[in-house]
Amino acid sequence: MFIVIYATFIFIILRFAVTIFNFISDPKLRRVSRNYDNLVSILIPVRNEEKNILTLLQSIEKQDYNNYEVIVLDDDSSDRTYHICAEFAHKHSAFSVIKGKELTGPWLGKNFACYQLAKRARGEFLLFLDADEQIFNGLINSAIHRMHFRKLALLSLFTNQQMNTFGEWLTVPLMHYLLLNLLPLRLVYLAKNPAVAAASGQFMLFNTEIYRQYEWHKGAKDKVVEDVEIMKQVKARGFNGESLLANGMISCRMYTGYNTAINGFGKNFLAAFNYNIFSFLVFLLLLITGPMIVIITLNFQLILMMSGLILLTRIMISLESGQNAYINVILHPLQMFSLVLIAFSAIQKYLTKTTEWKGRKI
Repeated sequence: MFIVIYATFIFIILRFAVTIFNFISDPKLRRVSRNYDNLVSILIPVRNEEKNILTLLQSIEKQDYNNYEVIVLDDDSSDRTYHICAEFAHKHSAFSVIKGKELTGPWLGKNFACYQLAKRARGEFLLFLDADEQIFNGLINSAIHRMHFRKLALLSLFTNQQMNTFGEWLTVPLMHYLLLNLLPLRLVYLAKNPAVAAASGQFMLFNTEIYRQYEWHKGAKDKVVEDVEIMKQVKARGFNGESLLANGMISCRMYTGYNTAINGFGKNFLAAFNYNIFSFLVFLLLLITGPMIVIITLNFQLILMMSGLILLTRIMISLESGQNAYINVILHPLQMFSLVLIAFSAIQKYLTKTTEWKGRKI
């Protein structure tokens, strides 16, 4: 038991140090006053998104960057997604919608859709967005400035998360929680090692010239977590890549309830550990079982120290990610329980090869 307690505190302290680094370095996209006019191709793969897509299209049309084209690719939707997009495009000349080709070979659906979209784009920059998002003034101009300023091949943003139900609050905050206390986000740009990589497919902005040369989505055609894989490829080729927090300029409602969130996170959670179940279970042991063992000791000083570190970690990460710190602190035990469910769902689906997303096996 002593070894587990010792390892737990080392683990908590290291994560707390990473959280402090992220909190102090404040890795957010900053608004800029300088205006850019580069043509940006906004590329949106969609599959059965009739409830979400119009909100995104309207937010693009209302935002303040003028030189853009929008191409939506309908990936064999069985609902009214294509009709909604086509109707909107008919009224707005900068928007167009195309039908995707049939999925073949080792390609995964979203990766193939993005690859096709890139082929049709004309812009100097390629911006890939998900259908369940909405963007706000300053986003595109600030992102283009960052691309020029850092000489980036890829800029990825972790979007602000919109949560409307209790089930979403039990699951969605886990994404920023794990990201910001396990990885110093600034190192994605500063460290040249491709292993130091993080990215979010919810916002991927590419330099078109470099993208055409390497066709990043083709190189990650069969990867579930294609965003991180592409960032690794970018860095391995010697180019600059950066990942930042969106700073309120783009938001996303990833899931609409508890079950969809468990299933959604379960499809890619194990991939973040390179499908190494042993290391995944050790991580869960230190993250969840370790604190429970500390509580069982009834040692007031140990419990107080541990609780203080976890409390401060949750507060700092919540503030950085634009979330309600009070809610995350109160719900922390239930969120950890949800993490266990996500973990074992991911392991079960991986071992039985039953992982599915949007009606397709992965």
